[in-house]
Amino acid sequence: MIHTIDLNFQNVPEAIAVFLIETADGPVLVESGPHSTFPQLTTEINKLGYEVKDIKHVFLTHIHFDHAGAAWAFAEQGAKVYVHPKGYKHMHDPSKLVSSAKRIYQEMMEPLWGTLNPIDESNLIEMEDHQVVSVNDAKFTAHFTPGHAVHHIAWQLNDKTIFCGDVAGVKIKDGLVVPPCPPPDINVEDWMASIKRIRSLNMEEIYLTHFGKVTGVKDHLLQLETMLNSWADWIKPYYEAGASVADTVPKFQEFTKNQLIEFGVPKEDFSIYEAANPSWMSVSGLMRYWKKREEAA
Repeated sequence: MIHTIDLNFQNVPEAIAVFLIETADGPVLVESGPHSTFPQLTTEINKLGYEVKDIKHVFLTHIHFDHAGAAWAFAEQGAKVYVHPKGYKHMHDPSKLVSSAKRIYQEMMEPLWGTLNPIDESNLIEMEDHQVVSVNDAKFTAHFTPGHAVHHIAWQLNDKTIFCGDVAGVKIKDGLVVPPCPPPDINVEDWMASIKRIRSLNMEEIYLTHFGKVTGVKDHLLQLETMLNSWADWIKPYYEAGASVADTVPKFQEFTKNQLIEFGVPKEDFSIYEAANPSWMSVSGLMRYWKKREEAA
């Protein structure tokens, strides 16, 4: 059984999820959420009849704070943490990750994300593409899926289910699918290739960290492709004109708000989309993407 745990991030419901999978060898987690929500996660684990020390396996889709920030707390209780090779060193020594984030979030670093402590190498498992980890009756297959992040893994569970982190986008309730595009790794071409790979697996259901279960997989992935191109194309002329991120963000927010309105998303859900996928981060990430494209040319 798969349980979707709402972390109630910053008191916003259905913005960040962690998934608890019950197996014959005990509970397994996909994602850990940020450390700031670890008390909430602990409470929800307890409600399901388990304790933190019962979690022996934590599968991370990538190392961004909203997905991996509390992984160390499980490792301290003996859990194995499974991660992409490009994320491994940052989970073992998060000093650069924390330093970079502090420059961005400043005094909001602690309230938003909590603490990020090192994970001992004995608790970290560096994965290979297509590698399989079996936890009794649950078989997890790693699919390297860059585009949102170079260190991204989509985790396939058995034959019909896949946990896609951010590479399959953000979808709040029955709303629009949107692509989270934070710096520094956004690469539209890689992302499209990863979507193609997920599509080829013919999964029946996708679980999104932002937020929950999706069953209309074909339509979901098609909409994500459309929106990713839409956002990248919208940012391009602003980059070419030398516009700043600060000046572009309010215009981008208006553009994306109109997309939500046109799709019929209720206004009360706009703030959830913003909590799960802050607009300023996508502007910054896509500006960087176009800069890297220009430099490569």
